[in-house]
Amino acid sequence: MSAEAARPAAVALEGIAKKFGQFVALRGITLSISPGEFVCFLGPSGCGKTTLLRIIAGLERQNAGVVMMGGRDVSALPPSRRNYGIVFQSYALFPNLTVARNVGYGLETRNVAKAQIERRIDELLALVGLAAHKQKYPAQLSGGEQQRIALARALAPSPALLLLDEPLSALDARVRQSLRHEIRALQRRLGVTTIMVTHDQEEALAMADRIVVMNHGVVEQVGAPVEVYMRPRSPFVARFVGQMNFLEATAGERTGWARLGSVEMRHRATEPIAAGTRLTLAIRPEEITVGAVLRAVEGESAPFEVLGRRGRGYDLAELWTEIAEAVSRVIDGLTFGELAARVGERRAAGRSMYYI
Repeated sequence: MSAEAARPAAVALEGIAKKFGQFVALRGITLSISPGEFVCFLGPSGCGKTTLLRIIAGLERQNAGVVMMGGRDVSALPPSRRNYGIVFQSYALFPNLTVARNVGYGLETRNVAKAQIERRIDELLALVGLAAHKQKYPAQLSGGEQQRIALARALAPSPALLLLDEPLSALDARVRQSLRHEIRALQRRLGVTTIMVTHDQEEALAMADRIVVMNHGVVEQVGAPVEVYMRPRSPFVARFVGQMNFLEATAGERTGWARLGSVEMRHRATEPIAAGTRLTLAIRPEEITVGAVLRAVEGESAPFEVLGRRGRGYDLAELWTEIAEAVSRVIDGLTFGELAARVGERRAAGRSMYYI
């Protein structure tokens, strides 16, 4: 067994459940997070993601289940004995302390030598690009700068785990995008295991090694950003992560093909599906390509892209009749009505086969 494989999970959750009165916030959550991994808990408001983070932090007590950190059961331990740093949405800086004192506060409470605290403060302020603001107070800083100070304070004691509770949601769009990259780069540089709660799909896709998609207190899917986006395991994940069109169809005679009226489309499912089985095809807007006209040879079918997949050629009017009512997305700035009008113009010119 390799040394990597022998290392215990940075965080392991087993059967975590939580109720608030009659409301069930979490249902049997089991999850393992590897050392050095950046994981995002993603979901809509009320899905349980913040409650799960607070249980990991020891700020909420679960009704059932076990919380392990580095192979150690911390389920009943207070927050002070769990060795993590946390950054909140609201910054939570001490307004009466300078930037330096805010960053070094956790070290002071641990009775670390003053010279060591000063070195650590200087190191972290340089790391977040705020060394020149050492003697300022929080009120003299912008929102983005305050959040950088909160991040430096959380990292000061060199925690084994960094918890981020929607740290960017209070910032404007430009600062949020900049801090996104800074936090990710800092996490990679330090190698600290990080869990971030967010409801922002773009944020999760851009920052995480893995995304945990949650809904109504359960985990819908866990996977790398590309996997979650390209291979959603439920309609909820498909709708919540990015934009998705849904088309009702039936399984065709050929494996990997579905029929939409009189039109056949290739799909990604690899498991055998009995012909005639009712299916729902999920198609991302960017998988629909409007391309150049292709002149067909009489009596032959021409290849084209149907919703991003290579298929057989069909008269576009036939395809349009089958899917126009099912799909209402805007493609490349054109509504389907405008697209249909352009198709009609091209058909009038005697061109009946097209790339779609």
